[in-house]
Amino acid sequence: MSIFKRHIDQMSAYKPPLEGRDPQSYTLLDFNERTVPVADHIREALLAYVNSGRLQMYPSYGDITDRIGDYCGVPAEQVMITNGSDHGIELIIRSACSEGDEVIIPAPSFAMYNQVAGVENLNVIEPSYDFEHGYPVEEVISAVSDKTRVIVVCNPNNPSGTLVASEDILMIARAAPEAAILVDECYYEYSKATVASHLEECPNILVTRTFSKTWGLPSIRFGYILSAADNIRALLNVRGPYDINQFAVVAVAAALDKPEASMAYVDEVMTQSKPMLEAFLKERNIRFWPSAANYIWAFPDDAEALSEGLEKAAILVRPKADLEGNLGLRITLGTREQTEHLLWVLEGLLD
Repeated sequence: MSIFKRHIDQMSAYKPPLEGRDPQSYTLLDFNERTVPVADHIREALLAYVNSGRLQMYPSYGDITDRIGDYCGVPAEQVMITNGSDHGIELIIRSACSEGDEVIIPAPSFAMYNQVAGVENLNVIEPSYDFEHGYPVEEVISAVSDKTRVIVVCNPNNPSGTLVASEDILMIARAAPEAAILVDECYYEYSKATVASHLEECPNILVTRTFSKTWGLPSIRFGYILSAADNIRALLNVRGPYDINQFAVVAVAAALDKPEASMAYVDEVMTQSKPMLEAFLKERNIRFWPSAANYIWAFPDDAEALSEGLEKAAILVRPKADLEGNLGLRITLGTREQTEHLLWVLEGLLD
C-alpha cells in the first residue's frame, strides 16, 4: 500500500532525454538552449562568488527584483523570482487550483503544464492547435466554465513556435475573469511578444519567463513571474524563502549588467540562422510550423532516419510527434556557422 495519493502513484514522471548530451561531442540542437557558452563576464561573476567565502551563507537576493522590473518595464512589486520558469508554472497552478478543478491547456504544448495539473489531480481540457490558425482562441473561450481555474497560453508555443496575438490573450483574460491566465513567455527575447504592459488592465494575467533560453543559464535555474502586485504578494506566501539559489542571482545580475552580450546571440539566431533554415525547408517542400522562437518543428519524410543520420554526424535534434502521430523534428537554431553545417549535413542526408 502506497503512502502517497493514489493518482500520483498512477502518474508517469516527466523524463526529458537528457543523458549523453555532451557539448564537446555534439552540436546540441535538441533542447532549445543557447548553443554557445555564456558571456565571459557572467562566468567570471560566478567564479568570483565561489571564491568570496560565502558558500556557507543562505542566499540574499538584494535588488534583483528591482533590476528585473527595470528590464521588463514593470514595478518591482509586480515581480517574483523563481527557481526556473517551471517553478513559476507550478506555483501558479498549485495556488489557483483545488482537486477536481479544470485547467485549459491547448495541445500539443510543453509537458510541464500537464505534469503539474496531474499532480494536483485537475481535469485537463485540451483544445487543439491548428497548423493554419494557430492557438485555438475560440475553442478555449468556449471551454471556459465555472470550474475553470487556469488557462495556459504558451507564447510562443513549444514545440510549434506558434505566436498568440496580445489582443487574443486579453480577450481570453476578459472572458474568464475568475481564472488565472498563465502566459508562458519563456522565449520572450526571441519573439519580442509580451503582455507585460497589460498587468493592471487584466489582473488575472500571470506571465512566466526564464533566464534559461536566451541567457544560457538553464543549469542554475532562474525564472520570474510578472503579475499584479496582489498576485505577487499571494504567491510569495507559497514560494519558499530560499527557493532560488545564490549562484542564479549572481549570474542574472551579471547578465543584466551587459545584456548586449547575450542579445547579440539572439540577433544572430533570429536574423541569420532562422531565415536560412526556413529557406532550406521551403526549397525542399518540407512542411514546418511557422515559428516566432529559436526552433522550428519540421516534418520531413522518414524523420526518424533523418534524426539518426544527424546524430551520426554529431548533431542532436528532438523528434516530436504531432497530435495525429506524425513524427517531426524540432530543430533548435544556433549560430550562423552551426546552421550552415546543419544544412550541409541535411542536404547530404536528404540527397
